Amino acid sequence: MVNFESYTSSGSKAVKHVSRTLVIALLCCVPPVALAAQPASVAVSGCWIRTLPGDLPSGAYFKMTNSSDQAVNLVGVATDAFGMAMLHETENKNGMSSMVRVKQVPVPAHGTSNFAPGKYHVMLEKPKKPVKPGMTLPMTFVFSNSQKVAVECKVKDPSAISY
Repeated sequence: MVNFESYTSSGSKAVKHVSRTLVIALLCCVPPVALAAQPASVAVSGCWIRTLPGDLPSGAYFKMTNSSDQAVNLVGVATDAFGMAMLHETENKNGMSSMVRVKQVPVPAHGTSNFAPGKYHVMLEKPKKPVKPGMTLPMTFVFSNSQKVAVECKVKDPSAISY
C-alpha cells in the first residue's frame, strides 16, 4: 500500500505520474460513449392523428423507415395523451371491413412500413384531455430491437385522409 502523505515535494512528481498513468490506462480500456451507442436504425415521420367527435377512438398514421441490415418490428406505442394505444390492422373480408389488433408490425431491412387509413393504424382510446385539430401530441414508438423513437403527431379533423 502506498502512503501518499509520506511524499515530499520532490515525491509529488511521482504521484502525478502515477495518476496520469492511471487516467491514460482507464481511457484506453473504456470506449467513449459515442462509440458504444448504436445509431438509430428506425425513423418515424409524417405522424398525424385523426380525431373523432365525442369519446370515439382516434387513429394515428405515420411512416417508418428502417436503415439497418436487420428487419425490426414495431411492438408498441406509448402516449400520455390517451389511456390506450393499440396496434391495429384493417381487414376486408367478403366486402366487410373490420379492425384487428396486432402484436407487432414488421419494418423490413432497408425498407419502409406505412400506417395509413384503411391499413395499419394505432387505435387511440380514452383521451385524458380533449383532443382538438391543430394540437400536437407526443408519441413514443417502441421496436423489437429496444429502440424507442419519440415524435410529435399533428391532430387533424375527421375528414383528413393523409398528412
